[in-house]
Amino acid sequence: MGCSLMGSNGNGEFHIGDRVVYPNHGVGIVEQIGTRTLGQAVERYYLLNIKSSNLKVTIPFHSVGIVGLRRVVKNGDIQKILDYLEDGNGDSAADWKDRFKENSDRMRTGSLLEVAAVLKSLLVLKEAKGLSFREKKMLERARYLLVSELALARNCEEQNIEVLLTKTLSRINLRFPEAGELAS
Repeated sequence: MGCSLMGSNGNGEFHIGDRVVYPNHGVGIVEQIGTRTLGQAVERYYLLNIKSSNLKVTIPFHSVGIVGLRRVVKNGDIQKILDYLEDGNGDSAADWKDRFKENSDRMRTGSLLEVAAVLKSLLVLKEAKGLSFREKKMLERARYLLVSELALARNCEEQNIEVLLTKTLSRINLRFPEAGELAS
């Protein structure tokens, strides 16, 4: 759906210094490519530094496709995301449990377009009837993932992306939440 995910083999896909996205955790940098021995097997892995939390994450080569590790979105994909955000309504299930599961599944795909879909549907819901605590947390997460990756992809400050998203969403009468506004 718009964002390109890399293939599942992961062999030689990334290099030290590459900016990558680890689904639901956000943007990271490949800091190291190493090997470790587990019994008889030698396993190659990437060591990532996740920007938001400064967390170090080890991802074996064979798990790259499974976890959905991918490169930061390209400019063409950014335009698709902006077009989607300003195009009409965001649909979501009426039942809270179904909606939460659907949104959680979308967040896990690793697709930034899916993250944008979650953000948009939660903003529509917020206008209509308000959000539960868990939905506010999910909106906060979707907001962070969208802003941080777009800022990195466009090589600009996060504030510039916040202004861009505010303008984009205002075209369909949705208000982009400010950072910290959703924390309760």
